[in-house]
This record gives sequence, C-alpha cells and structure tokens, in this order.
Amino acid sequence: MKILNGLNGMHPILMIIMLILPFSQFEHSPITDYLLSDSCKCICLDEKGIVMVSKNWIDEVTRWLEIGIVIYNPTYWHGGIGGRVLKIWISEIFDQYPELEHIGLTTWSGNPRMIHLAQKLGFKKEAQIRKVRFYKEKYYDCMKYGILRDEWIN
Repeated sequence: MKILNGLNGMHPILMIIMLILPFSQFEHSPITDYLLSDSCKCICLDEKGIVMVSKNWIDEVTRWLEIGIVIYNPTYWHGGIGGRVLKIWISEIFDQYPELEHIGLTTWSGNPRMIHLAQKLGFKKEAQIRKVRFYKEKYYDCMKYGILRDEWIN
C-alpha cells in the first residue's frame, strides 16, 4: 500500500471528471487544485486508487481542522484498511502541525461503519445535529467526532 498525492500525477476523482468534462474546463479549477494539494492524498493498491483521505481547515486562524476519508470500492469497506489509513493520516497531521490540539471528523447516522471506526480510533462524539440529512426518504443526524492530541498520543 502506498500513500500518494495523486495517482501517476492524477487523482482518481480527476480521472472520473475527465470522462465527464474536457480537461480544459476543470484544469485550473479549485477542485483540481485541492485534489492535487497536500490536503488530499490517494491510497493506491496495485496502482489503483482505492482510498482518499483529506484535511480541511474549518478555520485556520483558530486551528479548527477536520479530516475525511472516502473508500471508493465497497470491496474494501471491510478488512481494516480505513482504520490503518486514518491512523497514518492522523499521526501525519499532528506531526505536521505541532500547535494543533484537535482533529475533527464528521459523518452521519446512516454510516454506522464510520461511527464505529471513529470510536475505535479514540474519537469522542462531540455533537449530534438531529435530522439534517435527508436520504432515500428518511432523515439522518449529523455526527461530529473529535480527538485531542494528548488522547491520540496516549
């Protein structure tokens, strides 16, 4: 498993977008800049992008940062790859930003695997915003988790 910025120089989502739009329409767009930045990494297995991790400043001045993970292929939803990748990503972020005390992660109540993974990694539920996500004729809650540096290190 390798963690790369992009896949052979191009992020898998960019490859998908290229199938939809001509490259010239998104070549210099904010999404392209973001996907190729150090805020976004692609995890490859056998030269195929299977996982993307990201970090986003909610407010860099107040040091409020959130992370995310997307596992593209459901084949990899079981087996622990998400946990292994997030452990590396969280450690890398805390190493990169020694002044950072908190990392947040937001999911929804319709994703019990992500909730379980957040808790397994030591994240604490910090907020639950009720019935703000509507999907397939049903409302779900927004679930916000966080971990402090000293909780991660210990």
